[in-house]
Amino acid sequence: MAEKVVIGNAELWHGDYRAVLPLLPIPDLVLTDPPYGIQAAKKKAHSRVRDRECWGPLSWDDEPGDIQLLLTMSCKKIIWGGNYFQVPPSRGWLIWDKNNPPGFTLADAELAWTNLDLAVRKWNGWNPLKSGQEKYHPTQKPVELMAWCIGKAPDAETICDPFMGSGTTGIACATLGKGFIGIERERKYFDIACERISLAQAQGQLLPPEPKPAAVQEALL
Repeated sequence: MAEKVVIGNAELWHGDYRAVLPLLPIPDLVLTDPPYGIQAAKKKAHSRVRDRECWGPLSWDDEPGDIQLLLTMSCKKIIWGGNYFQVPPSRGWLIWDKNNPPGFTLADAELAWTNLDLAVRKWNGWNPLKSGQEKYHPTQKPVELMAWCIGKAPDAETICDPFMGSGTTGIACATLGKGFIGIERERKYFDIACERISLAQAQGQLLPPEPKPAAVQEALL
């Protein structure tokens, strides 16, 4: 069983992306940050210890995302963490320069593979905790970063994130007036995504926040 929630022009699915994706129309753009399968949550870096204290035992990156499934989709793609996967050659890589202070133990930048016809581009910005945004997910990206990514495919009207997490890509879509399809298998993150995207949709329309939408159960064939 999969659960679908519709909020404005956003369609959110609680379920496994491998079961849900084949049922959906092909989007104009896949923009996502899949798990890398490197078990980062179990490592001893300071920020991971902090994540464990906030979220409890983490297993979100024990299994890598099925990138080959995404590569077979006939649409534009931006896949963060592309350097962890086997992907085709591309000249259109995107770089997130985090402007880390000296001595910071984690990566100074993150890379996104794309199949877009563009030169390598870089976005400078700190992580959500340091930029004043509340952190809802251990690997949460800034809304501004995801909006910047969407801008690299300006003709895309419908964006899909098969690893939606706490819904940051959907929030970026709401601010840009783009349609969004998100999939998330973890209930706590799915609920957070519904709440955040509902608020973003309401703010974009200059309306008070919508009440939390009712879920609709839909069977997967």
